[in-house]
Amino acid sequence: MSPTAISTVVANGTNGQNPKLEFESYYNVINNDLTNTARTRHNINPATTEPNPEVPVSTQEDVNKAVAAARAAFKPWSNTTLEERGEKLVAYADAIEGYKHEFAKLLTAEQGKPLAQSYQEIGMATTWLRAFSTMTIPDETIEDTEERRIVLRYTPLGIVAGLIPWNFPILLAVGKIAPAVITANTLILKPSPFAPYCNLKLAELGTHFFPPGVLQVLSGEEDLGPMFTTHPDIDKIAFTGSIATGKKVMAAAAPTLKRVTLELGGNDPAIICDDVDVEAIIPKLAILSFLCCSQICMMIKRLYIHENIYPRFLSAFTSHTASLKVGPGTDPDVFIGPVQNKMQFDKVRSMYQHISSEKWTPALGGNVPDANPEGKGYFLEPTIIDNPPDDSAIVTDEPFGPILPCLKWKDEDEVIARANEGKWGLGASVWSKDIERAERMARRLEAGSV
Repeated sequence: MSPTAISTVVANGTNGQNPKLEFESYYNVINNDLTNTARTRHNINPATTEPNPEVPVSTQEDVNKAVAAARAAFKPWSNTTLEERGEKLVAYADAIEGYKHEFAKLLTAEQGKPLAQSYQEIGMATTWLRAFSTMTIPDETIEDTEERRIVLRYTPLGIVAGLIPWNFPILLAVGKIAPAVITANTLILKPSPFAPYCNLKLAELGTHFFPPGVLQVLSGEEDLGPMFTTHPDIDKIAFTGSIATGKKVMAAAAPTLKRVTLELGGNDPAIICDDVDVEAIIPKLAILSFLCCSQICMMIKRLYIHENIYPRFLSAFTSHTASLKVGPGTDPDVFIGPVQNKMQFDKVRSMYQHISSEKWTPALGGNVPDANPEGKGYFLEPTIIDNPPDDSAIVTDEPFGPILPCLKWKDEDEVIARANEGKWGLGASVWSKDIERAERMARRLEAGSV
């Protein structure tokens, strides 16, 4: 079956003021030129497994061209004022917002999330752009005496490569575009091979606002990432993705002493105290556990519930979760779409297979999906595991899919120790009506965001 267009051609966006941007053809952006490659590839719509349009497969030559353009653009771009760069970010945000309907359809077609969540992602992205446009970078006077004056200044690094994941391709691309641009760096985006479409259009739209070489994008396969991380003329890598790949990024960047920012996986615990209003928090916890088919690094991955309320909580939580509609993101009222790609589908499916082999007790769901979902989409039913052992894979590993363990706790010291167990430390939460109790427990959790 031949790839089909994701969206229709739009002459001037939805507000009649944007620069022209069509959503049928997809190109690299090098030095503000739309370029193709000798070889192309396509991804599939995870809800249907139907092919999406062709995208470029970049080579080392493409990377070298983009890096040369970024280097040439860096000096004049770094001489612009903060105000000038902020104005461009605001105009860029306005343009993205003007195409929000087209971007939302495209995002759902390549990522699978429901349209409502696609609109939310676009809204958060434009909010980030506008927020960074107000950023100030003042000099800091460390010492000012008759003998000397010491001033701390923040200066641009140079060329940044942004390696973008497939779960939030618009938001997390903008999360690298905005800080790089406002601080006068040049940026080359490398989309995930599983979700290149929105990133390609973001950079194409950017050609109308940023000088050549400031914002570029290259689509490719798995071998493209190392071309960035090992390139001698790239100054910084900003990566969002798995711990395993993050280790490879750091190792590859070491020989050239690149600066590296890594935002990696999480296995976030949520501790539910026995004084909570169960009915009030259940909908919030369900969203924080199953949004985007649980494919978010900071989703709740382990739910620790005090034994005094465990039976009532589990009943209410499973009942509410069962009411969440699963289906294609284009269907009305869907909350849980498909897993984004076959690789991740297989990984999460293996966790469902453990239910029988490890004798876990499903409180909801638990059926092992078909190993070959071609033509059906990568759908998994939301599944809740009732109090599995602490050393089970569903507790120790990050599923990155809609399967969640609920675990009992009794003693505060014990649950803190269990929550802190393992190699993860991205996020955590404590739920209680007693603010002092919640803060006391939160202070003991070993996580970057609590």
